[in-house]
Amino acid sequence: MRLFAVPASPFSRKVRVAAIELGLAERIKQVRQMPRDPANNFHTLAPLAKIPVLEADDGTVFYDSPVICDYLNTLANGRLFRTPGPERWDALRREALADGLLDVALVLRGELTRPEDKQMEDVIVRQRATVDRVLHHLDTHPLPSHDDPDIGALAIGCALGWLNFRLPDLAWQPKCPSLAAWVDKLHARPSFTQTMPS
Repeated sequence: MRLFAVPASPFSRKVRVAAIELGLAERIKQVRQMPRDPANNFHTLAPLAKIPVLEADDGTVFYDSPVICDYLNTLANGRLFRTPGPERWDALRREALADGLLDVALVLRGELTRPEDKQMEDVIVRQRATVDRVLHHLDTHPLPSHDDPDIGALAIGCALGWLNFRLPDLAWQPKCPSLAAWVDKLHARPSFTQTMPS
């Protein structure tokens, strides 16, 4: 299998973390791929030109991290998505919340990296309020186990890792101590230490 990705992408990291957790990392060749670069036939494989993209051994192409992770979980007969029922819905809900947090935070970072006179203050205030609201929600609601993490836990761990990496000035940890302690423990897992962005 080939995974088209860049190491700093939190969505790519989620796939890489999942692959390690599922014991599939050795079966996946990582291809460094910038989304706008048509090298490696990427735009034919991925018409949206977004990463990550996984090309399976039989040539089937999967895009978007939730779909790729679900495929890998099925391939490994894993437990990332749990069995049908409340546990599964909790895992998927957490994954959607974490991915949504990243979508909002990416817009925030994009705005903050523009020249100061070009920044739109209303966009910054709105996106920052959403980030704060999601972090507060995660801090005040039960979080999944570290010992047997589901896809929701992995997604939250990747989202918070990206916030720490790309938006350190948010300094969210003192306001969310339960969440900060939880993610520190999760980030100690080999799947996270081996995929640390740099």
